[in-house]
Amino acid sequence: MWDERYQQTDFVYGEAPNDFLAEKAGLLRKGRCLCLAEGQGRNAVWLAEQGFSVTAVDQSSVGMVKARELAARRGVTIQTEVADLADFDLGADRWDSIVSIFGHLPSALRRDVHRRVVDALAPGGTFLLEAYTPDQLATSGTGGPADSDMLLTLEKLAEELGDLDILFSQETVREVNEGSFHHGEGAVVQFVARKKQGE
Repeated sequence: MWDERYQQTDFVYGEAPNDFLAEKAGLLRKGRCLCLAEGQGRNAVWLAEQGFSVTAVDQSSVGMVKARELAARRGVTIQTEVADLADFDLGADRWDSIVSIFGHLPSALRRDVHRRVVDALAPGGTFLLEAYTPDQLATSGTGGPADSDMLLTLEKLAEELGDLDILFSQETVREVNEGSFHHGEGAVVQFVARKKQGE
């Protein structure tokens, strides 16, 4: 599905970074940054432009090719990995920041990935996430999975990432206009948290 979607000429979620990421990037710890389920690379490339050393991971090889092309066009370098998050090794105490933008996963896998995110962050490292909530199913906008099991709430994030110190969190409804697949009213959860020092 994703290879087919990303084979389109256009960047299906646009080339600009996610609004929430751009707004809260100042909370991220500079250094090595991992972008999960990064699609065609718009956020990874933008972060590289801000001085981060970025690795983008996605299951779509087509998406990762487009990410490298966008990076080259913008004059920056990113590392790309084609992998399924079910078995991708995030490492331990490795990343200064990890970013997940609309990276919806089945709940069992998501809980496992979030556990590994906590382990993978270096002490003092930061995690930034934006995802659709179940309320998205009732909005007029487009975007997000139809399966409510893959949608997120602050309550779920607090359970799954409780070992991190929350810097910012909210559920809100905002206009999401990112290419042809995220368009209109979006019911989202936004979350930024930091791993404790010495853990």
